Amino acid sequence: MTWTRRKFLATTAVAGPGLVLAGRPRAARAQARTITASHSVSTVVYGQHLVAKEKRFFEEEGVSVPSFIVPGGGAKVVQALAAGQAMFALGDSNHPLKITEKGKDALMIFATDRRCSYANVVVRKELWDKGVKSVEALGDAKLVGRKAIVAATAIGSGTYVYGVYVFKGTKAPDGKPVHDHVEWVGGGSSTTMLGGLKAGKFDAIMAVPEWQWAAEDEGFGKVIYDVQDEKAWNRVFGGSIPVTVGYVLRDTIDKSPDLVQAYVNATYRAQQWIRRAKDEEVVELLHKPYMDTFSREIVLRSVKYYRTIFDWDFLIDEKDYDNGMKVWVPLAVDKPIPFAKAADMSFVKKAQAKYKS
Repeated sequence: MTWTRRKFLATTAVAGPGLVLAGRPRAARAQARTITASHSVSTVVYGQHLVAKEKRFFEEEGVSVPSFIVPGGGAKVVQALAAGQAMFALGDSNHPLKITEKGKDALMIFATDRRCSYANVVVRKELWDKGVKSVEALGDAKLVGRKAIVAATAIGSGTYVYGVYVFKGTKAPDGKPVHDHVEWVGGGSSTTMLGGLKAGKFDAIMAVPEWQWAAEDEGFGKVIYDVQDEKAWNRVFGGSIPVTVGYVLRDTIDKSPDLVQAYVNATYRAQQWIRRAKDEEVVELLHKPYMDTFSREIVLRSVKYYRTIFDWDFLIDEKDYDNGMKVWVPLAVDKPIPFAKAADMSFVKKAQAKYKS
């Protein structure tokens, strides 16, 4: 299989003015209020948005989402929300913190997962064959022959933030953090990340699941840190972290709490539907509308993968938030932001009470 940026982001499209969907009962059409929502790419990691739309949960909650704002990158989602182009966003938990740090309060209103799906580390096959079969070994100059060149999508990106934390939290054979033995570079998109690893330009890359599978399936890379390994995750991160979150400006909560509740209800119901549905049902619902540039097999593999890290109850615990703060400061945000200022779980609790699973 060939992974290109176009293929990986093929489903993206910036939303423009749209019509309220036809075919609903007249009363629902009259009552539905249009809301705008954004996520970076239409893949399974943001399945809560996609399922809520396809299963018409938004309409059943009295709101309409004609189309999503899908700009192809988390930073652009932040810009859309901060500028008022989107009312709601689904993305990295450090994004609302960055908005708050710049003086416009944004709050996390739910979490969809408990571990970071792009904290996986894939090493080039030649180094694996030499014995680099763990993160610890990546810091062994005798095996690598130099400082290991590790690619994140960009310096300062989410892959960089979580990668640095993994390497700082793991000791090399000389007792120093593996991070001391690593040189970071920006690897770019799917094509350049995978191409650089295959060509030996990078010794290792931070990888989303699809890149991990491509490197292993095509025989030029091997995984040495897999977030699906709960013991390995906990050894570095100390427990769950709200990595992907729904977030909104405080102004929206103050002015339109009913719309916030409708949005949370719909996405919570989507999460519960995913939880109960068979893997094939999820693929059938989402493949053609959003992910038809991927094979059904890849979409199915993604569904199975994200089941292992999704947070089914949507709640952000303060201790999990504090775990995350250790990762985010100072790489993503300059200083800690108190939980009470960063998160509002009242909407999730009302959704849970209304839709008991």
